[in-house]
Amino acid sequence: MAFESNYILDKLPQHLKQFIKPQDYEEYTAINQAVWRYVMRKNVDYLSKVAHKSYVDGLHKTGIAIDHIPNMYGMNRILKEIGWAAVAVDGFIPPSAFMEFQAYNILVIASDIRQLEHIEYTPAPDIIHEGAGHAPIIANPEYAEYLRRFGEIGSKAISSKKDYELYEAVRHLSIIKEAEGTPQDLIDKAEKRIEELQQNMGEPSEMALIRNLHWWTVEYGLIGILENPKIYGAGLLSSIGESAWCMTDEVKKIPYSIEAVHTPFDITKPQPQLYVTPDFAYLNQVLEEFANTMALRKGGLSGLEKLVESKELGTVELSTGIQISGKFNKAIAHEGKPIYFFTEGKTALSYREKELIGHGSKHYPNGFGSPIGNLMGINIAIEDMSPRDLKAYNIYEGEVVTLEFVGGITVSGQIITGTRNLKGEIILITFSNCTVKHHDQLLFHPEQGLYNMAVGQSIVSVFNGPADLSSFDLITHKISDTTIKAAKTKVGLHLEQLYKQVREFRVGKNTNISRNKVFQELLLNHPEDWLLSVELYELAIKSGDREFANEITTHLGNVKRNKPSVGRLIDDGLELVDKNLVI
Repeated sequence: MAFESNYILDKLPQHLKQFIKPQDYEEYTAINQAVWRYVMRKNVDYLSKVAHKSYVDGLHKTGIAIDHIPNMYGMNRILKEIGWAAVAVDGFIPPSAFMEFQAYNILVIASDIRQLEHIEYTPAPDIIHEGAGHAPIIANPEYAEYLRRFGEIGSKAISSKKDYELYEAVRHLSIIKEAEGTPQDLIDKAEKRIEELQQNMGEPSEMALIRNLHWWTVEYGLIGILENPKIYGAGLLSSIGESAWCMTDEVKKIPYSIEAVHTPFDITKPQPQLYVTPDFAYLNQVLEEFANTMALRKGGLSGLEKLVESKELGTVELSTGIQISGKFNKAIAHEGKPIYFFTEGKTALSYREKELIGHGSKHYPNGFGSPIGNLMGINIAIEDMSPRDLKAYNIYEGEVVTLEFVGGITVSGQIITGTRNLKGEIILITFSNCTVKHHDQLLFHPEQGLYNMAVGQSIVSVFNGPADLSSFDLITHKISDTTIKAAKTKVGLHLEQLYKQVREFRVGKNTNISRNKVFQELLLNHPEDWLLSVELYELAIKSGDREFANEITTHLGNVKRNKPSVGRLIDDGLELVDKNLVI
C-alpha cells in the first residue's frame, strides 16, 4: 500500500486507491521548504485580515505548520479528529474521482510543490494549494459538510467525451508549465489547445456545469457582504498574488447564485470576477438547487439520452428501485418518454446499490435491454399489481404470455420466475423462449437464451458510475502525463546545499555554519537568487547583526534592478522580517 491508512481511508473503494501515491517527504529540498515557509508566512500575515475566520483556526486544527511542508501522516493524525483524512496524488486527477474522494471525506493533495519561479501562482495543483488552501477551511463543520455533499452529488454528474479531453489538456498544461525549462512555444501550444476545446465544448455536460460551481465556491469563493467580503476559496488562499488582487475594485464581485453554474472559467488567467456567498449554508442551498436539475433526480428520457451521449459507464434506476449499470448505447422513445433502453458490453443489475445475485456482468457480458412503462389498456402498472392482479393478467410462473407495452414494445414468452424486492414488489421477470419486438423490429430472439425483463413504469434516476462499485473492474485509469522532475544540475545542487545550511542553522541542527560564508558563495555563484538572501536577512536581524543585514539589502536592491519581476516579493519578504512577525 502506498499510504498509511486509518479508519477513514479504510472505507475508500479500490478504484480510488489507484490514484494515491506516496508523499516521499524526503524528496522535498531545502528550497521547497523555503518556498513553503515564505508563502505561509506571507499568507498568515495577510490572510488573517481578509480570509474567513475559519482559516487561521483551521491551520492549527488540521496540522498545517508555517515553517515546514506538512507531512501527510501527521496531517491524518489530526484530520481524523474532525472526521477527515488526506492522501497524496500526482497533480490533477479526473473530476469525478476528485469529487468522489470528497464524498468519502478525503482531502486530495497534490504532493509536489511549485518552483520558486512560480511562487505566487501555478496552474498545477500543489501542496501549497491543497494543503494550505483546502485543508484549513474544512475545520469549519458547515463548510466540511458542503464539501462532502458536493462530492457526493458531483461524482454522480454525467460527463461528456469532451470533458475528459479538456481534463487531459489542462493536466498536460499544468505539468509542462510547472516543469523547469519548458520552451514557451510548447506552453503556448498547450494553452491554445485548451482555448480551442473550451470554445468547442458544445452543450455543457452536468460535470462541466457542476465543475463551474466547484470553481466559483471551493476554489475561488468569497463570503460575506459584497462591499467587504472574506476569502474562503482554496485557489485564493494559496495564491499570494491573487489573494491580494481579488480584494481590489478591479475584480468584479457578484452575489452568488445558481447563475454561477453557467459562468465558465480560464485556469490559465487570474479571474476577472468572483462570486460572494452570504454564508456557508447558502452554498448548500444552491447545490441542492442545481442537483434538482440533474438526471440523478429528474431521470426520464433526457437523463437516459445524456448517458447514451456520454458513452461512459452509468446507471439507470427504474421506479421499482432496480438499477441497471453499463454503457447505454440506445433508447427508444414514444411521445417524449423512454419505452426501451439498450446497453452494450458488460452490464449488471442491482437493487439499492447492491448487485442482484446471478445478475452481474458475467451474466450480461454483451449488454442488456428492457422495456419501460405501462401495459396497453391496463391502468395499473406491473409493479403495483398484487399477486391476484398478476394472476388475472397471466403474469405468473409457467404462463405463456404476450405483454404489449404502450409505444409498441411486445414481450412474448413463457414466464419462468420473478424477482422481488424487500417490499415484495416484483422488479424482474424471467422468460424462456422469448421474443421482444418494437413493432416489426426484432430486439431479442429465443436463441439468445433466457430474457430478463426489468420492471418499472418510469426512469426515476440516471447517474454516472455503477450502482454497485464491485460490479465492474474500475481500476483502469491510465495517466497520459506525469509530473516532470527537473534534472539535478551541479549548479542547482550547490544552491540546494546553501539553502540546506541556512535551514539547519535556523532550526538549530547545525549552528556552526558561517552565514557570511554562505552569503558570499551565493553572491559568487547564484547572484539572481533572492529568497535565500531574505532568509539570511531574517537571521541577521534576529541576531542583531545590522551590518550584515545592510549588506544583504544592498545585494537585494541589485537583484530588484536586474529582475524587477521579483521586486515586490523581495519587499514583502523584508517587510515580514521587519514587522518581527511572530508565528
